[in-house]
Amino acid sequence: MRRMTIVLAQWCPHCVPLSLERAQRMAKELNVELRVLDIDSPDQTKEADMLVKERGDFAEDYLIPQVFFEQDDGSIQHVFTGFSEGIQVTSARWDNFFASKYYAGLLKSAG
Repeated sequence: MRRMTIVLAQWCPHCVPLSLERAQRMAKELNVELRVLDIDSPDQTKEADMLVKERGDFAEDYLIPQVFFEQDDGSIQHVFTGFSEGIQVTSARWDNFFASKYYAGLLKSAG
């Protein structure tokens, strides 16, 4: 994996600090670069919109945060979307992601 990208907004409680901290943890554990795309930054919005539209959970008003792994071969994999039901739900889904066999496999590959 080359890097991880998170699409977020500073005002979103599902994003900051919750998902930003989880993404930073994940980047450190996987030893990859973390790239942050803030949808309120005009120069980052276009790239974030394109990434979510082409590879993520797209809707006219798409949910944030969304997390992607960008591979060395240029492929991009969507791995996480926040939940609108509440911050507790997004937090629990992050916990589930970190406890998953998928994430354990990523850690093993990174080690």
